[in-house]
Amino acid sequence: MQKVVLATGNVGKVAEMQSTLESLGFSIVPQSEFDIPEAVEDGLTFVENALKKARHACELTGLPAIADDSGLEVRALHGAPGIHSSRYAEGQGDAANNAKLLAALAGVKDRRARFQCVIVYLRHALDPTPIICQGSWQGEITDAPSGSAGFGYDPLFMVPEQGCTAAALPPETKRTLSHRAQALAQLQQALNHL
Repeated sequence: MQKVVLATGNVGKVAEMQSTLESLGFSIVPQSEFDIPEAVEDGLTFVENALKKARHACELTGLPAIADDSGLEVRALHGAPGIHSSRYAEGQGDAANNAKLLAALAGVKDRRARFQCVIVYLRHALDPTPIICQGSWQGEITDAPSGSAGFGYDPLFMVPEQGCTAAALPPETKRTLSHRAQALAQLQQALNHL
C-alpha cells in the first residue's frame, strides 16, 4: 500500500478518501497523525488553497499528499462566501454562517448557488504537475434551514432534482451527487492511470 497523507484532521474526509482509494493501493493517513500544524490558507482560489495545503503536508511528512478546498458560491453575492465559506461569520460556526448568508440574501430573488470542491494530489513537495480535480454541485439557497443531516450550508442548499436540501438527503445519495464526490471520482480515475 502506498501511504498518502491527507491534509486534514477531518475524520469523515479521511474515511471517505480511504474507502474510495483503498482499492487502488493507497493507505490514507490524516496529517493530524503527524502532529503538524494546519497550512495557512491565504490563496485567492480553491485551487491555490488546496495546493498550499498539499504542499505543506508533503514538506512536513515527506509523503505524497492529497488536499481539498471547497465552499459555497452564491451568484447574487458575486461568488461569496467562496473560499471564506467556513469562516464567513468570522469563525463562529455553521449556524452563524447560515444566518449571515440568509441576511445577505434577504429580499434577493436570484438564489442560485453552487458548491465547489477542488482536490489536489502531489507526489512530492516540488511536484511540477499536480493532479487537480474539480467538482461542482448546482442548487439554490432556501429561505430557511431544512433537514438535520450534513453540515455547513447543507440545510440551506436546495437540490432541485431531489426536491430537498442537502441536509435532508440520505447520506448515500449525497455521496454520489456532491461536489466532493465528483472531484473524488475524477481523482480516483486519474490515480488509476499513474
